[in-house]
Amino acid sequence: MLSQRQLRVGELVRHALSDILMRGGTYDPELDRRPITIPEVRMSADLKIATVYVMPLGGEDGERTVKALARSARHLRGELSKQIRQLKYMPELRFRLDTRFDDDDKMRTMLAEPKVADDLAKDDLANDEDGEANHG
Repeated sequence: MLSQRQLRVGELVRHALSDILMRGGTYDPELDRRPITIPEVRMSADLKIATVYVMPLGGEDGERTVKALARSARHLRGELSKQIRQLKYMPELRFRLDTRFDDDDKMRTMLAEPKVADDLAKDDLANDEDGEANHG
């Protein structure tokens, strides 16, 4: 469970980093003016490490984008320190590809398979019958 402080600092870093990337505040041609979404930043308990989850627009070249961000991490950390003055130490940045959307799509596909849908329908029917027996 994350503390309020971790959540607050994570959001602060997320907003500032999004702003830097949107303005093209990197010197890496692979990142320059490339739309990158930052859905979440998770802070370590001591606030010294920020794990930044990223997703390039359209999901294309995700791993390449993560590698480019990792190359630019030191520069981005410096830019963050100019924008965020509330922190005693600027966290080390670690970038990870956010795969939650892909995971959601896979789950939807699995749930739509006929065998799984039949099993779920049987479970729903059994639960309805148990509920009616208990209430009736």
